[in-house]
Amino acid sequence: MFLKCNLRRKDGKDHRYWSIVESRRCTGGRVVQRPVLYLGEINDSQRESWCRTIEAFDPERERTLPLALFPADRPVPEHAAGFGIQVRLDQMELHRPRQWGACWLACQLYEQLGLDRFWAQLLPDSREGTCWRHILQTLCCYRLIDPGSEWRLHRLWFEQSAMGDLLGEDYGLVEKNALYRTLDKLLSHKLALFSHLQGRWRDLFGAKFDVLLYDLTSTYFESAPPENETDKRRFGYSRDKRPDCVQVVIALIVTPEGFPLAYEVMPGNTADKTTLKAFLEKIETQYGRAERIWVMDRGIPTEKVLEQMRQSDPPIAYLVGTPKGRLGKLEAQLLELPWQSVRPGVEVKLLPQEGELYVLAQSRDRVNKERAMRLRQLRGLWKRLTKLRQMTLTARQLLLKLGEARGRYRGAWRLLDIQLPLAKAKGPATFSFRLNRPKLRQARRREGRYLLRTNLCGRDPAQLWQFYIRLTEIEAAFKNLKDDLSLRPIHHQLESRIEAHIFVAFIAYSMHVTLRARLRPLAGGLTPRAVLEKFAAIQMLDVHFPTTDGRRLILSRYTQPEVDQRILLEQLGLTLPPQPPPRITSSGSLIDGDPASSM
Repeated sequence: MFLKCNLRRKDGKDHRYWSIVESRRCTGGRVVQRPVLYLGEINDSQRESWCRTIEAFDPERERTLPLALFPADRPVPEHAAGFGIQVRLDQMELHRPRQWGACWLACQLYEQLGLDRFWAQLLPDSREGTCWRHILQTLCCYRLIDPGSEWRLHRLWFEQSAMGDLLGEDYGLVEKNALYRTLDKLLSHKLALFSHLQGRWRDLFGAKFDVLLYDLTSTYFESAPPENETDKRRFGYSRDKRPDCVQVVIALIVTPEGFPLAYEVMPGNTADKTTLKAFLEKIETQYGRAERIWVMDRGIPTEKVLEQMRQSDPPIAYLVGTPKGRLGKLEAQLLELPWQSVRPGVEVKLLPQEGELYVLAQSRDRVNKERAMRLRQLRGLWKRLTKLRQMTLTARQLLLKLGEARGRYRGAWRLLDIQLPLAKAKGPATFSFRLNRPKLRQARRREGRYLLRTNLCGRDPAQLWQFYIRLTEIEAAFKNLKDDLSLRPIHHQLESRIEAHIFVAFIAYSMHVTLRARLRPLAGGLTPRAVLEKFAAIQMLDVHFPTTDGRRLILSRYTQPEVDQRILLEQLGLTLPPQPPPRITSSGSLIDGDPASSM
C-alpha cells in the first residue's frame, strides 16, 4: 500500500487530496491499483503521520491488508508512539448507510437564503439545550427532499439521512414533541421572513417586485369538521376535487420569475372575489406604496375593487382576465378592429373604453390546442350518443346514462341540441340529437382567445400579453406545493399548527425556487427535483475498525461524486466540505478528534 496524491482545481488553485492505494500484481504481470481509503485534504503534519504509518505495512505481501495505520500483528514503531493504534484489519465493518448529498444541498440552499442567520436571532436555544433553529432547518429540508409527516421524520427519515452529521446533532433533535413545539414558535415571525426573503432574492438574483401575480388555491383535511365555528377549516369550492373534505384557502403572491413574496391562509369557504382588497392593504402596509402591476385571473377582482384601484393615489395598476360573458358583450365592437401582431403566432385587438383598455389576445398554438380538445370531446360524445340510441332502455335508465355522458363530455354537450324522452313515457325510451351549428361557429371564433382588462393604457400590448401568460408561474407554484412538497392532505388538528405546516412548506418552496433560479441559466430543462434526486445518490456510511485495546476507530465518509454530480457541483459553484474527522470509542462512547491525535 502507498499514499497517493491527486490534484484538483478549486477557487483557481491546486489542492491536494490524499488517498491510500493498494497495488496488486495480477495474472499476466499487470499491476492493478485500488483506492482503499480516501483521506481528503490533509495538512503536512497529518500527511507525515500517515506516511510513517504506511511505511510499517509490507507492500510486497500477497494478501489484502485492511485499512489501518498499523496491523494488529505488529507492534507500534517508536516514531509513532503516542498517536499510533493497532487495528484488527480483518474485522472492518460498514455501518449506517444514509442519504447525504441531497441533505447537504438542501442545507446549502438554506444558508444561501440566510435562513440560518435569520432564525438564529429569533429562535434561541432553550434552557435545556434544545436547538429550535436546527429542528426548523431539519423540518424544511425534510419537506424539500422527501416530504411526509412529523411522525415519519421522527421514526424513520432522520436516521436514514445525514442531517444529524451536517448539523452536529443526534437523534434527540427530532424528538416528537420538540418537532411540534417548534411549529408553535413560527407564525409570529411570518412577516419578518417575507421581508428577509425579498432582500435575499434581490441580492442573489437581482429580483424585482414591480409585477405581482396573485391567485388562490385550496388544500384539504382528511378529518372530521371542527366544532369551533371560528376554525378556518370549512367546506367550500375544492380545487382538489375533494368537496367531501373540509379545507382552507391559500392566497399567494409571486413574481413573474416565481419568487414568492407573501401568502395568507383563509377559511375554506372564502370567495375569491372577497380577498383582493385585504391583500392590497397588507402589501402596502408591509412594503409601502410603489408602482406595482397586479396580474390576476378572472373571478378575483370585483368592479368595486377595480374602481378603488383606479381611484387610488397613485393609481394601482392591474391586468386581469375577464369572464366570457364580457367577451360576448364586446364581441361586436372587437370584430370591427384589426389584428395587430405582437410576436410570431400571437395577435391582439385593442379596445379603449372608459379609462381602461381591453386586449383581445389570440395565440395560434392555443387555437390549435383548444380546437383539438374540442374535436376529441365532440367525437367521443357523438359516438356515445349513437350507441345509446341503439340500446333498449327505459326512460329512467336512459336519463342516467345521458347524465353520465354529459359529465364526461361537458364541453361538447353545449354544442348539441338534445331532445330528451319524457320521464313517464312507457316502453323503450328514445331521444334525438343534432349539432347546433351557430354555437359551434361561436366556439370556433373564441378558441385560443382570451380578453384582458387593464388600466395600463399606454403599455406595449406585447408586454401586457407577456405579463398575463406568466400566471402559469403561480399555477406551477401551487402544483409544486401540493405535489412535489406534499402540502396536502394536512393531518394536524390545531389551527396554529395547520398554519405552521403551511409556513414550513412555504420556506421549503422558497428553497425550491432558489435552486430553480440557479439552474435556469445553466440548464433550463433541469428541474430542482431531478437535481435533488441526483445528489441523493451520494451516501454516507461509517467505517468501523476494531482496535486491539477494545476500542473502535470510526470513519464517517460520504461517497465520492460521480462525473455527472461533479459537473453539477462545478456549474452551481458548490464545493463539497472536507470529510468528517475520525472518531474513536472509549468505554462505549464516541470521542471526536482530528486524524493526527486519534491515530
